[in-house]
Amino acid sequence: MKSPTKVIAIAAAFATVASLAACSGGGASDGKIELRVATFPPGADQAAYDAFATQEAQFEKKYPNIDIIGVEYEWEGPTFTAQLAAGSLPDVFTVPFTDAKTLLENGQLADVTEEIEKLGYADKFNPIILDAVKDADGHLFGFPRQAYALGLQYNRDLFEQAGLDPNSPPTTWDEVREYAKQIAEKTGKAGYATMTQNNTGGWQLTAQAASRGGFLQSDDGTTSTIANDGVKATLQFFHDLRWEDHSMGDNFLLDWGSINQEFAAGNIGMYTSGSDLYTALVRDFSLDPAVYGLTTIPMEDGGKVLGGGDIAVLPPSLDDATKDAAVKWVDWYYMQKLLNEDAAAADAKALADSGQAVGTPVLPVLDQATYEESLTWIEPYVNVPREQMQGFIDHIFEQTPVGEPKSHTQEIYALLDPVVQAVLTDENADIDALLAQADTDAQALLG
Repeated sequence: MKSPTKVIAIAAAFATVASLAACSGGGASDGKIELRVATFPPGADQAAYDAFATQEAQFEKKYPNIDIIGVEYEWEGPTFTAQLAAGSLPDVFTVPFTDAKTLLENGQLADVTEEIEKLGYADKFNPIILDAVKDADGHLFGFPRQAYALGLQYNRDLFEQAGLDPNSPPTTWDEVREYAKQIAEKTGKAGYATMTQNNTGGWQLTAQAASRGGFLQSDDGTTSTIANDGVKATLQFFHDLRWEDHSMGDNFLLDWGSINQEFAAGNIGMYTSGSDLYTALVRDFSLDPAVYGLTTIPMEDGGKVLGGGDIAVLPPSLDDATKDAAVKWVDWYYMQKLLNEDAAAADAKALADSGQAVGTPVLPVLDQATYEESLTWIEPYVNVPREQMQGFIDHIFEQTPVGEPKSHTQEIYALLDPVVQAVLTDENADIDALLAQADTDAQALLG
């Protein structure tokens, strides 16, 4: 990125759909291929863009016929479909694992099977993760580029104020409840909070239910199983923290962005979200690294840890030259730092030099051996407080990962948002009735 003006905001893109559609053809007045690529969500700090500028310059030196145009981008379930229909998405963008299947089945993603096979690392991917971008014939429609497992984020400063040891985070849901109550009583802040809207309430309900052995669908995604003991126990947990312990504060309309902002501001003691969240908290929400803590979420009754992540994808409308440029960018920007020591070190150095996070815990999209080797490549540049994340680092590979619901994922999450909201805003909410109705509505979606 030559200057901040080279970044195009998605909001502005809606006003110029026709011109953007022309850009996706790859044409440029100087004969270079213009490639519009997703960068950061609106509000990312200058340091993030400085790091991207360094990486962009490195790429354009290697591929002088390609001109990278950074586009501000943030995936949000309720607005993504409109952006896709309007043609206002970049030539390279990312989607969650949960949406890739639907998009590829609808013919909305480019087939990149041949390109990945030529690059030579199709067999290096974690097979569970690779399944998210495969169709029934085994064709690939994207590059899994990062993954996470749900973790328990906690504020070390609020722990200390409440008389709790930040180096000994809770290991059971009963302990989470006890800690939350103590934080609320001692500090006046929310000891625990959860997301509730824009599909994130359903996402987090799904995650915590999975940790209690409750899953929302049959394995083949054809039958809804929402009304199960794990989901009910999670909602009862929310109810008890809210109405019996008064430990959840007074804001019950939170989504991913707003809960992160509240946590970074020191108003929340604990919440569950992806293990890779530290990067965004520091970069986009100005979190003080000294207060951050991360551990695994508790497991009980045969529970599993919900995993997820996102995939770098291309629209199917790209011409051959632009598609070739897009694959080169994805391979260089996202994949080589996972596979190649020199690329990993260069990427880590560029991030570290610009004050960006290096070393945030993730789930590997490639095999575990490759991931662990890659950590040795970037060790000189690691700048995140991994000692404050030790609970997660030490125990995540002891947990069994499980993917998100396979069918109509975002619609199911949207159905569950009001269920979570009802439990948090109505002390007498009938959990059984809410789940029975959600189960019926979900089954109607599944067919």
